[in-house]
Amino acid sequence: MNDMLEHEQPLFDEKVVETAIEQEDISTFRQEFLSFLPYDRMQFFAKQPKEVRLEIYNYLSPQEMAEVFQHLEQEDIPMYVDEMSPFFVADMLADMYADDAVDILNQLRKEQVASLLTIMDVQAAREIKELLYYEEHTAGSLMTTEFIAINENQTVRSAMYILKKEAPEAETIYYIYVTNRYKQLVGVVSLRDLIVSDDDTMISEIVNDRIVTVSVEEDQEDVARKMRHYDFLALPVVDYQHHLLGIITVDDVMDVMEEEASEDYSKLAAVSETERTDDNPFVAARKRLPWLIILLFLGMCSATLIGKFEATLEQVAILAVFIPLIAGMAGNTGTQALAVVVRSIATGEMDTEQKRKLVFREAGTGLITGAVCGVLVTGIVFVWHGHLFLGILVGISILTTLAIATLAGAVVPLLMHRFNIDPAVASGPFITTINDMISILVYFGLATAFMSYLI
Repeated sequence: MNDMLEHEQPLFDEKVVETAIEQEDISTFRQEFLSFLPYDRMQFFAKQPKEVRLEIYNYLSPQEMAEVFQHLEQEDIPMYVDEMSPFFVADMLADMYADDAVDILNQLRKEQVASLLTIMDVQAAREIKELLYYEEHTAGSLMTTEFIAINENQTVRSAMYILKKEAPEAETIYYIYVTNRYKQLVGVVSLRDLIVSDDDTMISEIVNDRIVTVSVEEDQEDVARKMRHYDFLALPVVDYQHHLLGIITVDDVMDVMEEEASEDYSKLAAVSETERTDDNPFVAARKRLPWLIILLFLGMCSATLIGKFEATLEQVAILAVFIPLIAGMAGNTGTQALAVVVRSIATGEMDTEQKRKLVFREAGTGLITGAVCGVLVTGIVFVWHGHLFLGILVGISILTTLAIATLAGAVVPLLMHRFNIDPAVASGPFITTINDMISILVYFGLATAFMSYLI
């Protein structure tokens, strides 16, 4: 065990690299820096001030810098590109897989993209332009064209020759896609199939024609869901005539899942998904204010509702004590139901019948939780204030608002999804504010109707 530990690669020694940069010792810098994994290089690079980064650009080739860039946060890329020579950037992008290069170009200004494509290697620029044509967040924008395809009328021997020739440039070699003479996808063979088959065996004899594909216009969330369901390392992308256009690999899908999860979480918190932790207070405030102003006006609606029951409050001032309790409980239970439904929609777990069952389940859950909380609060208010009917009023209000709030938390995102609106937009703060208004209306409506029992 100790022998194994002695041979493990040491941790990234940042001090050695920093000293090499300070002393302009290019040889030591390259030897140390390039001996570690690309992710570790990115972590070191991203922490450096601009003057150090400018030195690093001089010490690394475009190909070596490409490995660092493929791990950078997307929103940081424009800043780094502006620091570099356009010709250096063009060579760096040309050395990347086309789909990774497109991800970077999508972060840049249009005039930058046009300039870089003009000075880039012609073949690389052509492949990148093909992917830039597709709408963002679709399978076409996500796919790579670096894959291996063979013809169904070839032998295993000729297929292995193609595999050895094209493998260095391919993003994955575990799946080899089989096409007919019209370039239409007819199936797939695995690397194992080729290795264990006789050299003279025809590809058409070993091809697996039961293949899962995605359309080039399919949404990236649907692609990620399909990849997760089938546990594939890659999925082929086809057009409406089933021509093979590219493949989507599992590492791209992992990026999509992280991006979508981050976006949905931001929307659930009513925060812009573009906000970063290193934004200064003014930038962060500018991004949050639009949401907060909308919620402010919704909150004013709640205040207006309370104003309508001013006379009720004047006669029974104790009612004001329980406003935060009822409104808070309604907001909490609505957010719980919202989280369950949004997650189910995002994972694609529900068909029409399951949506109906979920609505009924949440309605039942709201009634049960409302009833339990209502009974508890009735007893607590009676013991606290010695007023039985006040306790009953608060308890019934809790029961009614929790039932309605839970149902609203389930129905609102389902309705938004039905009209092709991102259900995450029905975020927690919105549901909470809406449920505040419902709870106030129910609470003071009941109090006004039964005022004679309270006085």
